[in-house]
Amino acid sequence: MTALEAVILGIVQGLTEFLPVSSSAHLRIVPALLGWEDPGAAFTAVLQLGSLVAVVGYFFKDLFGMAKGAWTAVTDRSSPPTPAARHLLYIVIGTIPVAILGTLLKHRIEGSFRSLYVVAGAQIFFGLLLGVVEKLSRKTRTFDEITLRDATVIGTAQALALVPGASRSGVTIFAAMGLGFERAAAARFSFLLSVPAVAGACLKELKEVLHAKDVSHGMLALGLAVTVVVSYASIAWLLKFLRTRTTMPFVVYRVALGVLIFALLAAGQLH
Repeated sequence: MTALEAVILGIVQGLTEFLPVSSSAHLRIVPALLGWEDPGAAFTAVLQLGSLVAVVGYFFKDLFGMAKGAWTAVTDRSSPPTPAARHLLYIVIGTIPVAILGTLLKHRIEGSFRSLYVVAGAQIFFGLLLGVVEKLSRKTRTFDEITLRDATVIGTAQALALVPGASRSGVTIFAAMGLGFERAAAARFSFLLSVPAVAGACLKELKEVLHAKDVSHGMLALGLAVTVVVSYASIAWLLKFLRTRTTMPFVVYRVALGVLIFALLAAGQLH
C-alpha cells in the first residue's frame, strides 16, 4: 500500500463513517474504481479506529458524564440513576445485537458480503428505506426522550450494517427517525452507539492487521491520522446539517451510486 492509497482511504473512511452512505461500501468501491486491491475487511475495521478516536473526542463530555452517572448509580443507591447513566445502559443494550451477529457472520462479512453486487443492492435498498422514513416519520422527539425500547430497536437495526452498503449510521438514523426522533437527535444517538461497536470491530481485527506482512505500519498510521481529522469534521458538519436539512440528498446519492455500480459491473468495468 502506498502513501497516496493510505491518505485517500483515510479520507474516504473519515467522510463516510458518519454520513449515512456506508464507509465499508466506499472502502470497497473506491479501490475497485481506482484499480487497487481490496484493502479487506480487517484493514477497513482498523481504519475505523480513527473514526472511533474522533467520535470519542467529539462526545467526550457526554461519554464522561455517562460513565460518571453509571458509577454513581452503582455506588450510591439512595437516588435513582441519572439520565446520563440510563443513556450508557441504552448504548450497551443497543450494542448486543451487532456483537452477536458480527461473531456469527464473521466469515460472510469477510467473504461473500463484500461482493459489489451486495454493496450496490444494499446502497439502493437501504437508501430508499431512508427516503421513506424521511417522508413519513414525524421527527418530534428529542434525545432526552429515548427509552430502553428505542435503544433496543435502534441497536437491532444497527446489526443490518454488517452488510457492506447498508451503512451503520444510515440504518440507525432511519430507525431512530422511524421512532419519531428529530434528525439531529437520531444522528447523535447513532454516533454514541457507534463507540462500542466500532471499538469491538477494531480490537478484533487489530492483531491480524499488525501481523500482516503486506500492510505497512507507517501507512496504517498515516491512514488513521487522516481518518481522525476528517471524521471529526464530518461529525460536526452532519449534526449541523441535520438541524435544518433533510436526509434526502443522501438518499439520492445512495441510489445513484448503487445504479452506477450495477452499470459498471454489467459493462465489465468492475469485478
